[in-house]
Amino acid sequence: MARVITVGAAQLGPIARDESRASAVGRMVALLEKAARRGCDLVVFPELALTTFFPRWFLDDQDQLDQFYEREMPSAATRPLFDAARRHGIGFYLGYAELVEEQARTRHFNTSILVDGKGHVAGKYRKVHLPGHAEHEPWRAFQHLEKRYFEPGNLGFPVFEATLGDSVTGRFGMCICNDRRWPETFRVMGLAGVEMVMLGYNTPVHYPPVPQHDHLQDFHNHLVMQAGAYQNGTWVVGVAKAGREEGCDLIGGSCIIAPTGEIVAQCTTLGDELVVAECDLDRCYELKDNVFDLALHREPHHYAAITEVPPGRRRPT
Repeated sequence: MARVITVGAAQLGPIARDESRASAVGRMVALLEKAARRGCDLVVFPELALTTFFPRWFLDDQDQLDQFYEREMPSAATRPLFDAARRHGIGFYLGYAELVEEQARTRHFNTSILVDGKGHVAGKYRKVHLPGHAEHEPWRAFQHLEKRYFEPGNLGFPVFEATLGDSVTGRFGMCICNDRRWPETFRVMGLAGVEMVMLGYNTPVHYPPVPQHDHLQDFHNHLVMQAGAYQNGTWVVGVAKAGREEGCDLIGGSCIIAPTGEIVAQCTTLGDELVVAECDLDRCYELKDNVFDLALHREPHHYAAITEVPPGRRRPT
């Protein structure tokens, strides 16, 4: 018997630095209402969906910087999204900057949550693979200071069991933006039997250290997500914050990818847009029980170098 959930990839256009959380949440509520009219059980929003992508600026005033982080979830600002989701019985994935007191200190993470159709947080993930740099680099047209403003996630790559839609229970995982470029991200969740990976991203068109790759950004975005889906027999839903945001062009290409690696729905604009697909979680086992039967075909004793051997030099000397 099929286990079908209807999924909406809810892409956002640019969010200006001075745009309020209330405005961003209002835009997401509008997309969620549209998703409800189209029968969605789950909606996936982007990374850092409540604010502009602030790591593009060097900010040395911590109080000013901390205004971009969330201290609680839900908060007064995000409550309307939780309320709308509960009203329609729709689950959602949301990315945001998290400020939390842990281990007797203030910590900052790039975080996402999975909320079920009853408005309960069913899972949390903190971004592991932080891209960019930690110090101000004035030669760049814009900064990418995630290594300065966040610390690497400390929750690993957990897989959560959740029930969505018409009592469909599945195994859901999360990652964020740069995580998608690392095959280990998908494999760890694949080993835990993940059936759908949700991820948001804010990806600039221009990559200052290697600008000759700028024209490949959309290709690489889909390449890694399709490979992760196919090699682990899982649905992947990747959703962008897109368009020209504070002078920086961000790619779109938000999409829903089947376990076969095929893109079954894709956004065509760089603004607020919703695309929808029916996702049968049982299709995962076309791969998990056959060509990627991990218990039968993996040879992990040959893979020790992945974690035990230091990486080699970047180039021969």
